[in-house]
Amino acid sequence: MPKVRFIDQNLEVDVPVGTSLLEAARAIDAPEGSACGGVCACSTCHVYIEEGAALLSEADEDEEDILDKAFDVQMTSRLGCQAKLLRDGLVTLRITKESLDAFYNEHPDVPRP
Repeated sequence: MPKVRFIDQNLEVDVPVGTSLLEAARAIDAPEGSACGGVCACSTCHVYIEEGAALLSEADEDEEDILDKAFDVQMTSRLGCQAKLLRDGLVTLRITKESLDAFYNEHPDVPRP
């Protein structure tokens, strides 16, 4: 079973193959933004993959177009709603500041750490 580790939050979750990184975040209440609801219409689920990128689906043209609008895009940038786990292994990631800000704006009842 694939495992996703959110480095800065010290959270880890086992998820089935086919799960997106955003779905993994939601499963353990990791603070990853999703203003559009996870339909690849914004960049608020922007993450940096630290390890295990080869375990994820390839970024398609729609994802690349949305990432062009994101802040501080790096070579390891992915949208959590689009990056799906294809096989067993460990994916480690960092949630971007953009995504964290979006999450806390979307959830004003959740205190910032």
